[in-house]
Amino acid sequence: MRERPISAVPKPVLLLLALSFFVQISWFLAQPSKIAKAEDLMPAPSLSTLKITSFGEPIAMAKGMMLYLQAFDNQAGRNLSFQQLDYIKLEAWLTRILELDPAGQYPLFAASRLYGEIPDENKQRRMLDFVYRQFLLDPNHRWKSMTHAVSLARHRLHDMPLARKYAHAILLHATSSDVPGWAKQMEIFLLEDMNELQSAKILLGGLLQSGQITDKYEYRFLEQSLTELEQKIKMNP
Repeated sequence: MRERPISAVPKPVLLLLALSFFVQISWFLAQPSKIAKAEDLMPAPSLSTLKITSFGEPIAMAKGMMLYLQAFDNQAGRNLSFQQLDYIKLEAWLTRILELDPAGQYPLFAASRLYGEIPDENKQRRMLDFVYRQFLLDPNHRWKSMTHAVSLARHRLHDMPLARKYAHAILLHATSSDVPGWAKQMEIFLLEDMNELQSAKILLGGLLQSGQITDKYEYRFLEQSLTELEQKIKMNP
């Protein structure tokens, strides 16, 4: 059976659905203070439901959902930390928000800088993987969150191969001229830190020859870096 367009649904029904959605959230926030539990975060609504209840304003709906999500652990009398949240539900909420507002950057910022910096490795990795998958959907627009994922993988998880994977994704997919050179060069310096000097040399040489570096000062800096790499390789064959 073919699905009918939203315009075919009677307006009173749409209004009732929208009101019920907002009443549910308002009722939840108005409950008496209590000790919060991770399971208190309700499952994210389906995308189809959100599109209907947004009344053609998906960006406004996305911002409202983000406010609700961030306020969840900060209600009067509640003691719920990010670490206690159900990250499966959390990821679903962040996904829905991005589906409503693909140009929005804040859900990715929250995933990496807020929910991704808790002292729980499994949850950290879940958030970083979420950022990585979302980055691949729009790399030229979402590269900033990916650079922070590189930093978290390197300095918090101490997982250099994972950091290199993320840095390589930036170099490979974020090809717009608006993406700064330092972001594209992250993999090169990671390889140097990993003592994979030959790989770093090849990558840096390829970047110089690609024509992507148009700033003459940046080009000279990278040329000097290449010379230093070659000297290190000679000293440590």
